[in-house]
Amino acid sequence: MSGGVEVVFHGAAGTVTGSCAELRWAGRRLLVDCGLFQGSRSLERMNAEPFAFPPKAIDAVLLTHAHIDHSGLLPRLVGDRFAGPICCTPPTAELLSFMLADSARLQEGEAMRRNRRRDRADEEPVEPLYTLRDAERAAAATRTSDVGQWFEPVPDVPARFWNAGHILGSASIEIEMGGARLLFSGDIGPVVTNLEPPAAGPSGVDFLFCESTYGDRDKEEMSAAVRRERLGAEVVEAGRQGGNLVIPVFAIERAQEILADLALLYESGSIAPRPTFLDSPLAIRATELFGRQHLPGTRDGALFRHPAFHYVEDTVESMRLNHVSGAVILAGSGMCEGGRIRHHLLHNLGRSDSTVLFVGYQARGTLGRTIVDGASRVRISGRDVAVRARVARIEAYSAHADRRDLLRWIAKREPVNGAVFLWHGESEALEALRKATEARHEVVVPAIGESYLLDPATGAHRLKTGDPAVAAILSGDWQNDYADLAVNLKRDIQRIEGEAARREALRQMRHILDHFARQHPGSGHDRSDGKKNGYRSRHKAASR
Repeated sequence: MSGGVEVVFHGAAGTVTGSCAELRWAGRRLLVDCGLFQGSRSLERMNAEPFAFPPKAIDAVLLTHAHIDHSGLLPRLVGDRFAGPICCTPPTAELLSFMLADSARLQEGEAMRRNRRRDRADEEPVEPLYTLRDAERAAAATRTSDVGQWFEPVPDVPARFWNAGHILGSASIEIEMGGARLLFSGDIGPVVTNLEPPAAGPSGVDFLFCESTYGDRDKEEMSAAVRRERLGAEVVEAGRQGGNLVIPVFAIERAQEILADLALLYESGSIAPRPTFLDSPLAIRATELFGRQHLPGTRDGALFRHPAFHYVEDTVESMRLNHVSGAVILAGSGMCEGGRIRHHLLHNLGRSDSTVLFVGYQARGTLGRTIVDGASRVRISGRDVAVRARVARIEAYSAHADRRDLLRWIAKREPVNGAVFLWHGESEALEALRKATEARHEVVVPAIGESYLLDPATGAHRLKTGDPAVAAILSGDWQNDYADLAVNLKRDIQRIEGEAARREALRQMRHILDHFARQHPGSGHDRSDGKKNGYRSRHKAASR
């Protein structure tokens, strides 16, 4: 088995973010995706860890699509001396030209804000994961191939893209390497979608790597028309209450689908037009690109120019939305982990007349997931906020295939001669999809850090187990638990009757913390705590 292909999972195994797999064969080394971890603070701090491979040893990156959890560490890879091509479809390359720059500006801005915080005055300064210059270099390294066109990212390794139906430019990637035929699904789109054609792919592969985001649930089946009616009902209900309808959106695809459906609702007279703000410079750039793509369902972009729509780029104009009521506000990010949506949540979550509508997947540990799961109070940018707004959800807008769609997609790739790898999912989703798949296939559910030798004749053979420290991070995050405790602590103590009893409760809490600190001493910079608050210090960056 010594001559086979080796695959190593560096991300998106046991979680839905940080997509990155490495292929090794005959001295050649490829990455499939190089994405940011998103979710809990501990998970995000893994972005600052040294790469598990020498970046300069990687020959090429094959990129499934432009979403940041698949592409967001490319600037850091380039900054750490990766010099090969980043292979992707033409629309993905165009999206990267401004998405990576936007991510870099967010990294730089967040580092600046953290350094200015008074509660961090006695801590070391932090630096962003990467700079705008790194992002520009990464975007310049893209090499494009059309869907269905064979190309060689490295000699003797042909590859081609298949439409994945997820977002503009998204692709599954077929790779012929070392006598094995591999297919990486990327993110597979749902059957019901307005803007993208359905996912496709080859049959008769040796090893299939399939995403599992919604592997444990069958979303409510509805047509595009019914989905649009559901959105209209939410707009009407929000208007009846008198407050704003705030929609966290992903800048690519979700924002454009929501805008297109709102335009159709307004034009048809189904609902009265309402002031509708797209408050995201990144989503605005993406919408301009969508308007040039001649996509079905957009009238060559005319739907995006409805007179009720207002595109907000300036931060001052964004802040003016604090004082509006009765508006529809779309803002990123879709999981509420950054961007202008956090600002709008600060000003609307506490309003009983406002509605927050979720239209995309919310990963474990994110602010969006916390709100969807029913938190009564949340912490945003160091401030405690009571959740009084109505919280609603339309899962049919998600860009991910559900369990039924994934099983159909896998079936169309048969026969799978070697094994099916399930990744890009949380534990419950992975287990459910494994149970639904294992009767027909050898199924592998890898962990981050695991490596396998791929032999078409004998299957997949594990060479190395995963990192237990990473597994502990994926199973839960102490900082999310702390935030939940801290945001409710004062009210919990006030429920205790009597001054003496309250002080005794605080004394016992301090005693317990001291006890655990003595029993489990740590440096404060172990794997679960991260390094420098999730960013690289100058020393760490220079010593890599």
